[in-house]
Amino acid sequence: MVGQDPMTNRKRTLLILGGTGDALHLARATEEKWGSELRVIYSLAGVTHNPARTVGEVRVGGFGGDEGLARYLRDQKIDFLIDSTHPFSTQISRHAALAAAATGTPRCALLRPPWQAEAGDHWHEVVDMAAAAMLVPKLGSRIFLSVGTRSLQFFSELREIWCLVRLITPLETPIPLLRAKFVMGRGPFDTASERRLLEQHRIDLVVTKASGGEATRGKIDAARTLGLPVVMVRRPDPPPGEAVGSTDAALSWLMKELKS
Repeated sequence: MVGQDPMTNRKRTLLILGGTGDALHLARATEEKWGSELRVIYSLAGVTHNPARTVGEVRVGGFGGDEGLARYLRDQKIDFLIDSTHPFSTQISRHAALAAAATGTPRCALLRPPWQAEAGDHWHEVVDMAAAAMLVPKLGSRIFLSVGTRSLQFFSELREIWCLVRLITPLETPIPLLRAKFVMGRGPFDTASERRLLEQHRIDLVVTKASGGEATRGKIDAARTLGLPVVMVRRPDPPPGEAVGSTDAALSWLMKELKS
């Protein structure tokens, strides 16, 4: 068995830190490739209610920092760790790196490449959300704010700005925006539907993160076709360590580790 520890005959265990489409794809591909030969635990932070369905064991909730995650790695006898959280989830990625180092657990980050500006794009790149909020009034008055609910607070003082915000699930607490409309939706979103959304609400500026991936790039392509400016928040630097840019590359890393 490829997933069996040759020293103890114990089935080896992979922990996937998930919450992204890439992580979901990885969990399903791992199950399809190794099935009963490898124990796979798929971990979710629990921020999103009613998450997309996955396979295998699912763990929901935080770990309690890097020390809590290190303790979990030891208790569950985790052999491999793949961090496939959102590229802007810096805290959990930092905790994963520290916990893996403390326990000697092989770790790999699955980081999809960020979007790259193309001909016809009108991007204004900024270093963080605070800088994005400062720039918005200079570029538009009706914005599509696609930055995640935790970042909406940075735009709470923009009194002359109207915001369109898309949610995956309804929030339990009020959103701190003075003038806003909320729509529901879960990706992927294609370019045509994103263009209709922007035109319907007379959007003149898109604000988003350099998240990368195909599921949500439709708004970027739609903004290009409409000639709209985009405020693009740069991706933070990941913690040091091995990283790959695709599910296939993550599977190859895991295969190499399983054979070692």
